[in-house]
Amino acid sequence: MSDRSDERNPTAATAPAVTADTPARPGAAAGTIDVLRRIGHFLFPLFTSLLLMLAIWYVFLKAFPQVGPRVGKTPSDIWKYLVTSDNAGTARQAIFDDLQITLRDAAIGFGLGMGAALVVAALFVSFAAVEQTFLPVAMLLRSVPLVALTPIIVLVFGRGLAGVTVMAAIVVFFPALVMIMAGLRNAPQHAIDLVTAYGGSRWTGLRMVAVPAALPSVFAAARISVPGALIGALLGEWLGSGTGLGASLIRAIPTFQYNKLWASIVIVTIVSVILYAIVGVIENLVLARFGPEAGRR
Repeated sequence: MSDRSDERNPTAATAPAVTADTPARPGAAAGTIDVLRRIGHFLFPLFTSLLLMLAIWYVFLKAFPQVGPRVGKTPSDIWKYLVTSDNAGTARQAIFDDLQITLRDAAIGFGLGMGAALVVAALFVSFAAVEQTFLPVAMLLRSVPLVALTPIIVLVFGRGLAGVTVMAAIVVFFPALVMIMAGLRNAPQHAIDLVTAYGGSRWTGLRMVAVPAALPSVFAAARISVPGALIGALLGEWLGSGTGLGASLIRAIPTFQYNKLWASIVIVTIVSVILYAIVGVIENLVLARFGPEAGRR
C-alpha cells in the first residue's frame, strides 16, 4: 500500500518530515546570538563606568577632607536621604517632579536638534553651494558659548518651554550635524552612481544609499546628543525658565540643601547613562537589521 502511494506522489518519499523537534534555522539563531553579544559588549563598559564613578566619588571625598561632611555627601548619605530617612518619600517626589520637567525639555530639544541636523546635513551633502555658504556661519555660531547666547535666546523665545528647548536643541545640533555629514559622505560612490545610471534622482540616491550607510553615524550622534540634551535643558532651566532640575540645583546651594544637591546630581547622572544605554541597544538592534553589514551576516 505504501509503495503504491509513493508511486502516485514521488515527492512524498524524498520530502523531509516536519516535526515539532525540527531545529530553527542556524543563520537566524547565530544572528540573534551575535546581536545579544554586541549589546552585552556595549552595556558592560557602562556598568563598569558606573562602578568606577562610585569609587572616584569615595576617593575624592577622602582625598579632600576640607570639603567636610556638611558639604561633601557620601553615597551612603544619599541612599539614606532618598530611601531610608523619614522624609525620603517627600525628597524623592520633589526631585522626580523636577526631573519630569527636565526630561520633557530635553526630549523636545533632542528631537528638534537631531531633526534639524538630519535635514541640514542632507542639504549640505547634496548641494555644495549651500554648504560653502552656511557651514562657516554654523561653525562660527558653535564657537560662541551658550551662556553668552542665553540673553538673546531668552529675549527671542521667552523664559518658558520654548527658550529651554532651543538651548537643548543648540547643544544637540552642532555635534550631530558634523557626525551625520561625515556618515552621509562615506556612502559608497559606486552604489550612488548605479542609482543615477538607472534614472534615480539625487534624493533617491540619498534615500536608498547614503542614509542607510550613515545609520552608524546617526546613532553615534544620537548617543552623544542624549547627555548633551540633558545638559542643555539643565542650563536653560537655570538661566531661563527657573523651573525643573536645573533651577532646583542652583536653589539648593544658597539654602544649604546639600543632600538634595548631591542626590539630584546622582539621579540625573544615572538617568543620562540609562538613556545613553537605551539608544545604544536600539542602535545595535537597528544596525543588525538595516545597517551596512546586515546583508553580510
